Amino acid sequence: MADSFNLLYSNDKKGVHAPSWYAHMVGETPKRAQLMGSQNCDVCIIGAGFTGLSAALHLARKGYSVKVVEAHRVGWGASGRNGGQVGTGQRMDQDYLEKNYGKENAKTYWQIGEEAKALVRDLIKESGSDCNLEDGIIHADHRARYLDESKAYADKLNQEYGYDKIGFLSGNDLNERVKSPSYHGGTLDEGAFHINPLAYALGLAKTAENAGAMIYELSEVTQVDEGAKVHVQTSDGDITADHLIYACNGYLGKLNGKIAGKVLPINNFVITTEPLSDELRAEVMPTKAAVADSKFVVNYFRMTHDNRLLFGGGENYGYRFPSDIKAFVQKPMLEIFPQLADTKIEFGWGGTLAITLKRLPLFERLAGNILTCTGYSGHGVALASMAGKIAAEAIHGQASRFDLMAQLQTPRFPGGTLLRYPMLIAAMTWFSLRDKL
Repeated sequence: MADSFNLLYSNDKKGVHAPSWYAHMVGETPKRAQLMGSQNCDVCIIGAGFTGLSAALHLARKGYSVKVVEAHRVGWGASGRNGGQVGTGQRMDQDYLEKNYGKENAKTYWQIGEEAKALVRDLIKESGSDCNLEDGIIHADHRARYLDESKAYADKLNQEYGYDKIGFLSGNDLNERVKSPSYHGGTLDEGAFHINPLAYALGLAKTAENAGAMIYELSEVTQVDEGAKVHVQTSDGDITADHLIYACNGYLGKLNGKIAGKVLPINNFVITTEPLSDELRAEVMPTKAAVADSKFVVNYFRMTHDNRLLFGGGENYGYRFPSDIKAFVQKPMLEIFPQLADTKIEFGWGGTLAITLKRLPLFERLAGNILTCTGYSGHGVALASMAGKIAAEAIHGQASRFDLMAQLQTPRFPGGTLLRYPMLIAAMTWFSLRDKL
């Protein structure tokens, strides 16, 4: 199946983590066996990212026999490549959730989001992994007209949700932390945080294995046969299971058409500079908080513990990454921080995530014994970890939270698999132009 039109192989070497700063920091990672021969278990999980690993951990702790199959390596996909920002709430804000799902449900979605952040903190602590956790995420407004809305939303969370960890930042407040002419103010959420996501994924895998789960690498699933027992086929082995969880996110490919019609893979890119001097850092970004801005195609960035600027920006759609990722992302970075014009870019990498039409995650029971959690739309570090826990609850017979998440509207993309990319490109181009006007 290795071809240029399979996102599992289009831009990466088989079984090799992306050339990221994260991979550089964690160094050599443990290699796990490939699935060989025929096996049986209670639950089979496809994908060893945050969703699959969290589900495996929570199911194993409930006494289930669990086997995870991963086409490459643990944390190889978006879980090990993303910006590492662990944000508050759901992908859409509480105003949107209240309007579309009612205040009571919106508050439950909020509580799930708060539990998701706490879960990530707890799992990092339990694994003992050095994930370089730092508190704080700034939302930076690139238009002055957005400031009233940002202040009102911070006040709403303070007053209606009892969330006192977020506050408004004036232009001067923001400029003390982020030395860029691009922003007019925003909010600082000190209950959110950022991490090395690959280190977190590796620690989560170790914790799941300690609980009894089995993880197989280099074991791409080629076919799934549904039924009272689910049969999962790889090139060298197969698993028969009572339950199945699809935890593939942007790398699902053609494995399941029901899921593929509701999620769309898009590519996002990150660079990391050489270490900055203390003087240059003070001129660029003295804060330890991460930043995500208000553009439709979001710029997100933070300082690392070794004084590098880690900057994510730019997207493309299809199967191929840009030929020069470093140059592709350096352009928006220099728009934000022109003072880094002479700074070397040492790491550049891309990854594929899954978005949904409404930017809310897809939780779906595809059959009585088959679940999927996917489509986190760039808000997956905490939510995917929580999704795995909620999927485990559902398999164990406690499906109330899974069913509530499944109520989030995730319609199929118009145009089917052939036309959805051209339609997305047209929409994204329009929104990108709007950002510049």
